[in-house]
Amino acid sequence: MTLNNDDDLRGMQAIGRLCGNVLQHMGASIRPGMTTAELDLIGRRMLEEAGARSAPETCYEFPGATCISVNEEVAHGIPGDRVIAEGDLVNIDVSAELDGFFADTGASFAVGRVAPNLDRLCRDGKRAMWVGLKEVKAGRPLSAIGNAIGAFARKHRYTLVSNLASHGVGRSLHEEPSEIATWPDRHEKRTMTDGLVFTVEPFLSLGAQWAENGDDDWTLYSDPRAPTVQFEHTVVATKNGPLILTLPG
Repeated sequence: MTLNNDDDLRGMQAIGRLCGNVLQHMGASIRPGMTTAELDLIGRRMLEEAGARSAPETCYEFPGATCISVNEEVAHGIPGDRVIAEGDLVNIDVSAELDGFFADTGASFAVGRVAPNLDRLCRDGKRAMWVGLKEVKAGRPLSAIGNAIGAFARKHRYTLVSNLASHGVGRSLHEEPSEIATWPDRHEKRTMTDGLVFTVEPFLSLGAQWAENGDDDWTLYSDPRAPTVQFEHTVVATKNGPLILTLPG
């Protein structure tokens, strides 16, 4: 969507802040021995208490309030009886609707003591997201985001999953502009307009270049199998740069 007035901005700020708070609380609640269903329930309760609805559940009949992906699962993991263990890599993706406005955010968390390369991957995944966010400004090409993230990945010897893209968000969970590459894409010719709302969500990996379907209708796996992290914010392009909506507060 494109923000047209102060009411639009206030609506997006409210749902963005809520999604950020839910993600932060879920991340802080991760403990070895808990199931992904138990972790999801924490998010569901926070959303319901605020009068919000899970976006994937509402829009796509996803079987959970949030997406929780562990280790080899790169995205859209279904909460269930999988037990989170010390050393796991857990991605949480929170998207929700409140008063007709949608926001989307996500982050990856290393559980307890993990291998040094996984700890570094988490730190660099967040850095890659911020590298992309810093390119957000009205009048600039959308391709600047993927070019900057791609340069960061090359410099630090990572790969990027190139079939999971950023997207417009606001009045629905996925809307125009669709398929915003977080990797270099020479075919991307669109421009960020003032007030445009979209996500920035790179998938940084130690070798994966693709996300492939698994045995269920939702879960995606890294191809080739390799540790992969995702970090995501919903952002508004303004003349002064990025206005990030999904920061907790």
